[in-house]
Amino acid sequence: MSSQQVDQYGALLPSDGTTKDKARLLKQWKDMQFALDESSIVAMTDKEGTIHYVNNNFCEISQYSREELIGSTHRIVNSGYHTKAFMKHLWDTITSGEVWKGELKNRKKDGEYYWVDTTIVPFLDEHKVPYQYLSIRHEVTKRKQMEEELRQMMTRVMNVQEGERKRISRDLHDTIGQSLFSLLIQVDRLHQDIQHEGLSQIRLSLNHVMEDVRNMAREMRPSVLDDLGVVPAIRSYIQNYSKYFGIDVHFECSLKSRLDKQVETAMFRIVQEALTNVSKYADVEEVSVAILECRDNITARIEDSGVGFIFDHHAKGVGIFSMQERTKAIGGNLKIDTEPGEGTKIYLSIPKVSEKQDKYMNVDDKR
Repeated sequence: MSSQQVDQYGALLPSDGTTKDKARLLKQWKDMQFALDESSIVAMTDKEGTIHYVNNNFCEISQYSREELIGSTHRIVNSGYHTKAFMKHLWDTITSGEVWKGELKNRKKDGEYYWVDTTIVPFLDEHKVPYQYLSIRHEVTKRKQMEEELRQMMTRVMNVQEGERKRISRDLHDTIGQSLFSLLIQVDRLHQDIQHEGLSQIRLSLNHVMEDVRNMAREMRPSVLDDLGVVPAIRSYIQNYSKYFGIDVHFECSLKSRLDKQVETAMFRIVQEALTNVSKYADVEEVSVAILECRDNITARIEDSGVGFIFDHHAKGVGIFSMQERTKAIGGNLKIDTEPGEGTKIYLSIPKVSEKQDKYMNVDDKR
């Protein structure tokens, strides 16, 4: 009785049917292997994560020989970039029999980094338990570099924008505001000499204009954001927001220290944009805002129970795009949870320490 054949990956080949059928299936299988090897970076590991097959593309991009890779785990190319939680999620996914897809930053033998778009497929036995894993990767280093360059460019644009906002805000407050105040004093002096109803109306109009100018200056760039930080700035904004729109804002905060200037600006603008959207579209009388300090991150949460909307990830408005770009610029994560009639919840999470600063070089995983 002949033993069942296995291919170069260690996978079982079909053994039933006629000789012609088996030959045809074997050729198709080898053709698929050839196409996969030609187009992708391929590795096969056992259930413990030990590599027992790599193709030429894997050796070429990693700069390790086949002898160096076989018998090792994927820790040999681990860059240390990804967090322990990230790697644990990956491992939990595939050991549960699910396919994992994502992008990984790896390291070559010479220390250079490279990115791969990765799919890890578990092969399951008759008990639905993985006995080996097939990893199919495509290098995306150039795309990731372009994304990083775009992110840096967007960050510079937003920094220039904030600088201009600050300048205009200062000019509104110090130049136009002071000129209007001087004019108001002159009207008061004139009104003492000439009691006329028209002067009272002019004074009232001047007060309205001065209030509008102060509001414009505050909207452009509140000075309290630079002087005292994001929490006082948000409190001040909420106070004026509630007064202007008649929407009650329930504010919760456990943040006790100041953050990086860029992080504070991004957080303030995201909360500001979210509340602006509430006033325009939500049709509610109250909204909640929370700024919370956790062990590993800072979170901001804006929730309303309004009309909600259908969120299209590909067709976003300017406001949502701005929030997402600001989040990317500070290495955070933004989640928008909304459905028609179900209200809207916006979650912003910002790591206390950037992944670029903490490389997690001691990740102990099985890969």
